[in-house]
Amino acid sequence: MKHTSEEVYNRLNDQIHQELAAWYGYLGMSIWCSKNYFAGFAKWLNSQSQEEYMHAVKIQQFLIDRGVQITLQPISEPRQEYSSITEIFEAALAQEQSNSKSLNSIFQLAFESQAYASVTELQWFITEQVEEERTAQTNLAHIKMVASDPAAVLELDKSFGARESIFPIPPA
Repeated sequence: MKHTSEEVYNRLNDQIHQELAAWYGYLGMSIWCSKNYFAGFAKWLNSQSQEEYMHAVKIQQFLIDRGVQITLQPISEPRQEYSSITEIFEAALAQEQSNSKSLNSIFQLAFESQAYASVTELQWFITEQVEEERTAQTNLAHIKMVASDPAAVLELDKSFGARESIFPIPPA
């Protein structure tokens, strides 16, 4: 069955929603960390939320440049309650894996549709997701290594706080 560029654009429009849901998800994780006194993890997760937002904007701009009508979808309330920092980073990994699966599916559709501009645009996202998943896996592995040692968790929290934000957050 031959697919069309329009189908690809519809899926990219859906991906904007998925990226914004990931933005909101990371924001919820960041809020949990803040209220549980993990300022470094909170800062890292907030930076990650900003990255997801920028991914949505990148897809949005691509669709605008192609003359495609964008339809924004409602974003569900993100999860904000977790039992541990380990559970947060398990959720972060699952979120990245979900994004990868979706982007891979759109890439295949674009390739089959011979929507080469979309294939080229999606290549950047595929490469980005390899990095995102590797980072999420590494973060989770490090957190699991130190989870039973509160001092080590606090040291890891401090190191996560060294990440620079895309949009710096002013102090309260």
